[in-house]
Amino acid sequence: MLLKGNLLYERGESLYRVMIIDDEAIIVEGMRKAVDWNKYDCEVCGCAFDGISGLETIRQLKPDILFTDICMGAMDGLAMLAALKSEMPNMQTTILTGYHDFTYAQRAIRLGVVRLLTKPSRMDELHEAIETMVENLSHLPEETPLEPAEPPVEEQSAGSFVVRQALSFLEESYSQKLTLQIVADHCYVSQWHLSKLLNRHTQQSFYDLLNAVRIGKAKELLLNPKLRVADISEMIGYNDTAHF
Repeated sequence: MLLKGNLLYERGESLYRVMIIDDEAIIVEGMRKAVDWNKYDCEVCGCAFDGISGLETIRQLKPDILFTDICMGAMDGLAMLAALKSEMPNMQTTILTGYHDFTYAQRAIRLGVVRLLTKPSRMDELHEAIETMVENLSHLPEETPLEPAEPPVEEQSAGSFVVRQALSFLEESYSQKLTLQIVADHCYVSQWHLSKLLNRHTQQSFYDLLNAVRIGKAKELLLNPKLRVADISEMIGYNDTAHF
């Protein structure tokens, strides 16, 4: 067992690696100790107590199964989940939540969540979720260098969610000094991954999309005769009026 900062993780030889994220330590420790993980050929490879460190550790350890709270501080839980599913579509995820929201549940399911459990969860619910996720993992197609597997529907849905988040952020923040990295951070993905998703779903680059939003806003502002071109240039995020 290793403890590093706000993270708890261990390494072993089980077939499936499990990670648990919750800001309530009693839930994390309870799940880690109460479940007979060996029964399912699983091991808890990592635990985290907040979304930021949890996100970093998931990318580091690449677990097969994730149990996570979805409302932790200022993080947008669905956006975080979409980011992870777009990067690791085969990862099986169960959400732990204290909220009863049918619309929220529908959105989570569209992103590929296997189960959504209300806290405090019953042991039979946890066991059923684990059994289902392990069963799903056991039926994943093997990938070969010559015959790559088709992307799952969940990956496509998650990727679309990330792209919508990015485009919405551009619409809201076009007047600011925006970079691909800033938007990627907002969507909880790497800038390389966001660039790939934008090209795949829109057939346009990040800067083409940003310029399109800014020019669209400029066309609206140019209808106002009281505004100078230089004013509009600054309002939509262009510091160089000549370039605008």
